[in-house]
This record gives sequence, C-alpha cells and structure tokens, in this order.
Amino acid sequence: MVLIHASQAQYAKRTASKGPRALGLLELAANGKAHLIPIAIMSEGKFYDAGAYKAAPVPMALEPQNVYEALRSGVSQGLFTITGVRQLKTNWIAEGTWLPAGSAPAKRAHSADEKPVMGEEAGPPVLRRTPAEKPNPESKPPESKPPETKPPEVKPSSPAPSESSSTSASSSTSSGPTNSAPAEAPAPPDDKDRPVLHRGKPAKRAQGAEAPLATAKAEKTTSKTGSGKSSAPAVLGPSRVQLIPAISDAGGPEPRPYTYDMKAEEEQKYRKKLLALAAEEISTRARQLGGIAPSSTAHATSRARKAGTTVQPSLDDVQLRFFDLSNTNEPILVLTATAHMPRVAGSAPAGELQYFITLVAHADIYGELRKLFSNISDTQHLDAIPRMELIDAVDADGDGRAELLFCEISDAGTAFNIYRVTGDQLWPLFEGTPQ
Repeated sequence: MVLIHASQAQYAKRTASKGPRALGLLELAANGKAHLIPIAIMSEGKFYDAGAYKAAPVPMALEPQNVYEALRSGVSQGLFTITGVRQLKTNWIAEGTWLPAGSAPAKRAHSADEKPVMGEEAGPPVLRRTPAEKPNPESKPPESKPPETKPPEVKPSSPAPSESSSTSASSSTSSGPTNSAPAEAPAPPDDKDRPVLHRGKPAKRAQGAEAPLATAKAEKTTSKTGSGKSSAPAVLGPSRVQLIPAISDAGGPEPRPYTYDMKAEEEQKYRKKLLALAAEEISTRARQLGGIAPSSTAHATSRARKAGTTVQPSLDDVQLRFFDLSNTNEPILVLTATAHMPRVAGSAPAGELQYFITLVAHADIYGELRKLFSNISDTQHLDAIPRMELIDAVDADGDGRAELLFCEISDAGTAFNIYRVTGDQLWPLFEGTPQ
C-alpha cells in the first residue's frame, strides 16, 4: 500500500485494495436494532452488485459471520456481525448483532455446575484456581503430610505465599494429565479496528451461547448525533433510522476521519457562495421547464429592481457538509436542499413545483469554488431525472481516500451510487439498479 501524503497532487493515481471489499448500508433504529443492506462488492479492482455477487444461494457479502464496520465519515461507530439473511422479493437484507464502538461483548451465562475453562468467548484466558478436592473418609491421611505440619495461615499483609500457591496450583492443574475438563477451541479475537469478510462455514457457537443483543446503553450511544452539520447522520422516515455506510474487508487501509473542520466565519462564506450557486441553478432549471415565462421573468425582475431586490428561489431543508476526502486540506462541499420558485403572475404551473438540488463543489487554497456536480429534479420529473441524496463519504475501493455515496430516488425505486471525486467532476464507480 502506498501512503498518499498531503504534498502530493490531490488527484494522483490511486492504489486500491484488490478486495474482496464489501460495502453495505447499516440501518440503525433508535432502539439499537440494526440490519444491513448490501450495496457493492469490489474484487480485483471491479465493482459488482453485492446483492447478486456469487449468490449460492446467499450472496458472498451476506454470508453468516461476516463482520462489517460501520463508519460515519470515516470514524468507526461499531461492528455488525451477520447472523442470518432474508429475501424480500429480489432484495436481500441481513440480520445480525450490533456492537457499538467502545462497548464490551456480552458475556455468556454459565450454569452453577459448569467449570470455567480457558479460551472461552467471554474474554481473554484467565488462570483460575481449581476447587479443593473433598477428602475421602475411607482413605487414610498421607503420612508425609501430618495435620500438625500445615503451613500457617497467611495474613493479608503478606500476599506473596497465597499468590505463589495459587499460581502453582493453577499451572499444575492446567498442565497435568489428569485434567478431565474438555477445553473449548479459543475464539478468534475481535478486531475492532478492521472488519473481516469471512468465507466458508460460520463458526460454531457453544451450546447456550447467544450473540450480544443491542441494549439500552447501545441505543444511547448510537442515537446521538454530532453537533456540526458535517457529521450529521443520514436518517430515513419518521422512525429516525440512521443510515451508516459499513465496510467488510480482510485488508485495506486503516480508517481515518473524512470531515473538514473550519471556522464559523469561513463556513458562512462558503455557505453564502453555495446558496447563490444553487439559486442560479434552480432558476435556470425553472426557465428550461417553462415554469416561468420570459415576459413574466422580465416583469418580476423589473419590479424587483425597483424594490431593490432580486428574484430568488426559496430554499428549504438546506444541508451543507464539508469533507477532506484525500487528506489535502482542500474541502469538498456538498449541499442538498429543496426549493420553490416565487409565484409570478402569468407563470406556468411548473413554476410552483418543488425542486430538489444537490451540489458538489471543490474549494481551492484561495477559497474559490469549482462546481463538480449539479443535480436538479422536481416532483413531476423523477422518472427522467432521479433525485440524489447524500449518504456519506466512505472509502469504497480501499485506497485510503474516500468516495461519495448517494441514494438515488426516482419513480422506478431507489438505488445506491458511488462517485469518485476528480479534479473537475464526479466519476461514477458503481451505479445500482433501482428497486
């Protein structure tokens, strides 16, 4: 893997992971329950539909015991382990267990007569003292150890003899040939820093062991959102389901944050420029649709000039996020909003449409913006021009730099697209099929 330094060009040649590297979308409810939607899987540098790739019958990306790491703008949120899958018509969905970042795995309950063994799944191996054997009333006490030669009782102030006897008893018990307790196979350690795309049969669990379920503590951990706009999680519907990209890969680079932090005055400067650009794009689109007749536009403009104002669309639900995708300290700005054009006498009905706009721009070291992507749709043309909603930035190809993940919404359904940010445009790496 070649490390990309900030001094290098921002859009230099990439060295991506060979894969397989799977990308999914974790839907995390407020109560801590989660499931995974497969999006894409990369193998040998090529992207495939993760819901169909090597389905025999379950797709490779959704095999049980596959581990996905949920990453919000490159920051780990936790691990999702697949325990089962189900198919809804032509769509696959994975059920599993969610372990928030910083949480300890749930411990397995033991029965009263069960002997603890080393290497269990609840934690690292621990040396334990075996219970003392009960004396046999029919057997005579050994002559070599008369009762009067018992060692004196150890006081709390001198713990060394107790520790020595405990260690020697534990070591002799663990290494002696008379130990009849069957040892369980040690579970592979959980790699919280990187998920693993497992292959083959799922590992067998001991009888009575259950996967850790999401608890109220997990709900508190995952339901919190960042205070800044750049770290706000995507949500879907009134149930406030968080949408978090998730990666499963046995290799690839270490995750890093992709957010770009800036001062409040700098953010306001960029916000003003992007809002002006968005207003211009929407006005142009409205004229193309015939929503505002040229004569009406001229009349409204004349009245606006007299009043000292200009005709501008009304922007609502404005979301502005800043990313540093390639660690070059040059922000990528993504704005999404809805808009309405003001009613003008003599305008066509299309002038009252609701518009959806998504803008992506690159800010250079001088603070100037370069438009990379513009998508404008409306409520009557979703069949021809889908609406684009930003999910987040995620390293889909494993080269250490992030791409932009969008949800495409049209009359045909929804799909997920991955775009690579280049010097002058967004380049599609993967475009899903609407379902």
